[in-house]
Amino acid sequence: MTLESLLLSRDAEVVRVLRPTLEKLSIEVEICQEAKKASEILIAEKFDAVIVDCDDLRGGLEVLQGLRATPSNKNSVTFAVLNGKKTTTQEAFAMGVNFVLQKPISPLNAARCFHAALSFMERERRRYYRQPVKMLVKVFVEEKEIKATSTDISEGGIALLLHQALPKDASPRLQFTLPETGASMELEAEVAWADIKGRVGLRFRNVTTSLQERLEKWINQQKGLPASKDGTATGSQAIQ
Repeated sequence: MTLESLLLSRDAEVVRVLRPTLEKLSIEVEICQEAKKASEILIAEKFDAVIVDCDDLRGGLEVLQGLRATPSNKNSVTFAVLNGKKTTTQEAFAMGVNFVLQKPISPLNAARCFHAALSFMERERRRYYRQPVKMLVKVFVEEKEIKATSTDISEGGIALLLHQALPKDASPRLQFTLPETGASMELEAEVAWADIKGRVGLRFRNVTTSLQERLEKWINQQKGLPASKDGTATGSQAIQ
C-alpha cells in the first residue's frame, strides 16, 4: 500500500533530508514551493501526510491553518516544520498539527518522526480507502424506507445510488448485509454529498466497536490483507 505525501517548502536542506527519509518508508513525495499552489492541490487531491514549512515559507502557516477545512485532507496526518523563532510547538499543536519537526532537521530525527507517524498514516489510508461493492441497502428516514444500491464503501461511509433524493439535513438509518458474510449491519449516518444523478455519499455516525471491527475486517479481506484477532489489519501498531 503506497502512501502519498505533500511537502510544502522552498528550503533545499529540508527537501534534501525529508525526501529520502519518506521514500525509504515507501511514501511518495510531491514537492510544492508555493503556498497558493499547495492550497489548490490540497483541494483537488488526497494525501496521507501533509508537511508544511510554516515559518520560512510565505503563506505556509495559512495553509496549515486551513488544512482541516479541506474535505479531502481534513484527516490527513500533518507535520509542521518550525525554525524555533516564530511559531511555537504549542501553537502548532493548537492548530491541529500531529507532529512537529524543528530546524535544522537531521536524518535521524526525521526518520524517528516519520516512523512514529507511519501507523497513523496507514490507519487513515485504510479509513479513506473505498471498496467497490454492489449490494442492496435499506435507508430509513423518519420510518420511511427507501431502497438503494451501494457503489462503494469505506470504514467511514458509503456511496449509494438512490431513486429519490434525501433531504440535506437527513440523518438516515442504514441496514445492509456485507456480501459473502451474512453479517448484518445497522448504522446511523448523515449526508456528506449528493449529485443530480441520484448518487449520495453518507458518513457513518456513532459506530459501535463491534460493527467497526466487522466492517474493517471485511474491507481488509477484500483487499487481501491479513487480519488480526481483533479484526484489524496487521502491520501497524498504536503508539504507546
